[in-house]
Amino acid sequence: MTDEELYNIANTARKNAYSPYSHVCVGAAILTKKGSIYTGVNVENASFGATICAERSAAVQAVGNGETEFEKIAIAVSGTNKSQSPCGICRQFLAEFSKELIVIYKKNGTLTAQKLSELLPESFGL
Repeated sequence: MTDEELYNIANTARKNAYSPYSHVCVGAAILTKKGSIYTGVNVENASFGATICAERSAAVQAVGNGETEFEKIAIAVSGTNKSQSPCGICRQFLAEFSKELIVIYKKNGTLTAQKLSELLPESFGL
């Protein structure tokens, strides 16, 4: 699967986001090493700490289906041409499964792919 194809799946999922507070809709699509694709969206909450990001939502879907080996994740964000890479919490969350995960996102309007280890060079670990 190409990076663009995975990004398009994330962008389609984005339409189901629940973001009544920020109005920023995010979709994510994870490609597992088995070839499965799991999507997720951001779900906001009036108690902001209860909000979940699309990247973690997609990862939880994969884990809930018994898959923990991730190859790529694509993130699609509405309403901005700025960098759309994962937040710090999502970076750390995803590092639990693969520091070499390829992260696909738009940077200044251009589709970009980087290893998670480049976005989070010194992740926490026990």
